[in-house]
Amino acid sequence: MAAMGPEGFRDWYPVDAGATTVAVAERAALGTTARVVVWPPSRAGRALVAVDAQLALLDEQASRFRDDSEISRIHRSPAGAARSRNARPGDVPSPDMPAPDAPPLGSCLVSEGLAEAISVALAAAEWTGGLVDPTVGGALCSLGYDRDFAALPQDRHGAAAPPGPGHVPGWQSVRLDGRRLRLTAGVRLDLGATAKGLGSDRAARAAAACAPGGGVLVSLGGDIAVAGEAPEGGWPVLVADEPEPSGPEVGQLVRLAAGGLATSSILCRRWQRGGRTLHHIVDPRTGLPAAGPWRTASVAATSCAEANAAATAAIVAGKHAADWLAAQGLPARLVARDGSVRLLGGWPAAGGLLEVPAIRRMPAAPSGGPADAGRTAEGPGGRSWPHWAR
Repeated sequence: MAAMGPEGFRDWYPVDAGATTVAVAERAALGTTARVVVWPPSRAGRALVAVDAQLALLDEQASRFRDDSEISRIHRSPAGAARSRNARPGDVPSPDMPAPDAPPLGSCLVSEGLAEAISVALAAAEWTGGLVDPTVGGALCSLGYDRDFAALPQDRHGAAAPPGPGHVPGWQSVRLDGRRLRLTAGVRLDLGATAKGLGSDRAARAAAACAPGGGVLVSLGGDIAVAGEAPEGGWPVLVADEPEPSGPEVGQLVRLAAGGLATSSILCRRWQRGGRTLHHIVDPRTGLPAAGPWRTASVAATSCAEANAAATAAIVAGKHAADWLAAQGLPARLVARDGSVRLLGGWPAAGGLLEVPAIRRMPAAPSGGPADAGRTAEGPGGRSWPHWAR
């Protein structure tokens, strides 16, 4: 049964949140689970339509698992002659002259939405000193992650040869001037370290516009953005290693009033190749899955895209993660491979409010940050609200 609201939105299913003051719905999206929480509940239908539109656009723009996505068409385009189908009519490529010793560049005009997504990814790469790098797409394919994860074959018996390090050209091989994208030959983009966070930010802004005077929380596989008015004490969020935690150690409840919260984990999206267990967080310095001491990193920041980038950077940074996060002044929760937990930057005890720093570490995306960031108002139900987002 689809969630309540006007006709035309996708297969949302209602979630029993134990309260009538909010509407909660979820569905599969972008290879994960999308969850939306709206108050007042009467605005849920319009909010879900707005979220649907944003998720569909991001999928069409940035999914490397869709042959018809804009980024996949760019990957297939001949070097030096590429032109995105989403570019405006009348736009004519005019390739620049690369440096004499540089590989040839392919030039194309991209849609404003994809330009924003790539701009955020490049900003994350610069901010993290390359710990997050959008040019790991080729390395991920070499490791076997070359299709939607649900369709990924498992080599449980070790029949395939062990994968070697994949080639990572480096984020400096990507140039973006406005909507003009230039890629060094052979670069394959993967925007996974920032795209879900950006999607949550976009969707939360759009949904909040449909719920004036209320508030919205959007979660894409645990990467969360909030917009509008937060409940008293903040939105309750369960932070865990996996989107659907189970067992005795399910995670920690915290509260989020503004900005974004993201979790990166090596326990999700794992597969077998050549007798080895691999995961999807690639260290750009080695071309192999990150091998540091942390299995999970959760970070809060002014936007979900920024939190997403910081959490991924922490996994890749390994033993240097705590120092890097401390230098950024970001609240973080690190879980070691043995299950021990380290709290940093003012991350609260269970049930506490996450104080998101007001300073933006990455440049604001063209469409701005989460709507009404920093606003907290008395919401319908106060501190007794249940766990709506995982």
